[in-house]
Order: sequence, then C-alpha cells, then structure tokens
Amino acid sequence: MTEKSETTIFRLIHAEGDFLPGLIIDYYDGNLVIQCHSIGMYRDVEKIKLALIEVVGKKLKSIYLKCSGTLPKDYNDYQGDQYIFNETVTPVVSLEHGNKFNIDWITGQKTGFFIDQRESRFLLARYAKGKKVLNTFCYSGGFSVYALNAGAKLVHSLDSSQKAIDLTEQNILLGKFPAEKHESFVADTMDFIKDLKLDYDIIILDPPAFAKHRSAKHNAIQGYKRLNAHAMRQIKPGGIIFTYSCSQVIEKGLFTNTIISAAIAAERNVRILEQLHQPADHPINANHPEGEYLKGLVIQVD
Repeated sequence: MTEKSETTIFRLIHAEGDFLPGLIIDYYDGNLVIQCHSIGMYRDVEKIKLALIEVVGKKLKSIYLKCSGTLPKDYNDYQGDQYIFNETVTPVVSLEHGNKFNIDWITGQKTGFFIDQRESRFLLARYAKGKKVLNTFCYSGGFSVYALNAGAKLVHSLDSSQKAIDLTEQNILLGKFPAEKHESFVADTMDFIKDLKLDYDIIILDPPAFAKHRSAKHNAIQGYKRLNAHAMRQIKPGGIIFTYSCSQVIEKGLFTNTIISAAIAAERNVRILEQLHQPADHPINANHPEGEYLKGLVIQVD
C-alpha cells in the first residue's frame, strides 16, 4: 500500500462545505449516493441528477437516492429510497488507498461507508505493522482492514451490532487475510475495555456521535472521558490510542481537554502525537465552522 494506491471512494458534494447546504453526494466506483437533508434540495433532485449525468459522464454507473433517514419525518412527499438512474447489484467492491471494501448503500449506515475516516485509516497503517490492534465501534471494519494489510500481528474488531460484525467479516473475507490474524466480538465497547484480556499495542476509539444536540453536550463529554480513561488504563505502556469525536457540538479544543482529563483520571502520562480531522473531500466552509465535526487525536500512553 503506497501513497499512489488507487481510491474509488470519495465524497463528491459536502453540503455547506461545497456551498450546497443540505446536499451530500458520495461516489463508489462510479455509483453515486445522494442524501438530501432539506426539502428544498429534495425538490431539486431531478436537476441534480441531470447535472451529475453531465459532469460524471461515462464513469457514471448508477445514482441511488437515500433520504429516508435525513428528511423530516413528517414530510409526506418523499417517494422513498430508490435508484433514479440505472441500477446495480450491491454490495459493490470499491477501493480506498488500495484496500478492498464491500459497499452496500441500500442496507448500510449513512451512504454505505464512513468516508470521512479515509486518511485516519491510512495513518493507522503507518503504525500497525507487527502490532496487536483493537478496533472498537468497528462498523464494517475499515480500520481493521488497513491494519491487516499493513502487516499487523493481530487485529480484533469490536461492535455492539451483529450486523456490523457481519459486514466486518465480509470485508475480512474479501481481503483474504489469515484466519488466525483476526477475530470479531459482539459486545458493548465501554464494558469490553474495562478489563482487557490482551495487551494491545493500538486501540481505536471511533464511537458514534455522543451528542447530536447541545442539550446532550455535558453527558457526551463525560462519555468520552470515561471511554478514553478505560482505554488508557488498559493499554500497555507505550501503546497508541486513535481517539475520535464526530459530535458537531463538541469543539476541537473541548475534545482535547476531555482527553487530557481522561489521562488525569487514568493516572497515565499521555503525549499527543497527531491531531486529526476530516479529509479534503469534506471541506469546512469558513462561514460555517460547525462543519468541522470530526476531531481526532493519536496519543501515546506511557
């Protein structure tokens, strides 16, 4: 895997970041998935479709409209999730930095994959060779696949959802990794990491948003603190933690301070090695700073 490895997964339109509030369009090897977060954008879907046909051209294979979870629940004019240009059989195998993934935008979360962690997964690959890795909140195993392709000694994937673990296992099978190098667990992450049975070199903490509204901000901070403190207590000396928040209401500075508080609570010395955020295909509008929703740190625990 190199810097020039092929990628056929990316975000084409990122709402406010691309001056099109309420519109998300993701690209999977010629297949486009549209999510409208406003009624206005949905009403212009036909115009959006025609523009995509013109711009993407011969590379376009299909367009799937997926707004059932993003439009207001009381909006009765939505015609349902459906293909609006051609159809294709899912899952579709797509590439991210040369790593293979099954993408199913029909049954999967969001548009089928968490594209915003692409460069963080690539960064993990630089750390993972010969290491024992725990990937929590793994969903479809993105970090796990990168670690295994980078030569990790052992990778464990953890999620509370059996469906997520099934997706992970499909991607592990797709990568043809040796069975003894990977194992999946269905369990609650907070409970699982309280008393780890293995001395992991790397732990990945990429939870779903703990706070989607300001009213939940305090509880979210406490949740991030507890989660990270558990991981810090359990990881081996010199171990690395990749930790994230995708809660828009948790600002970058607040998240960093929360991780520092977790280190104090865990009574471990921690160094920040890397500061992470969403990639360039998820741009941040200068007039919409809330668009910087993804924050991450790579920390070393002594």
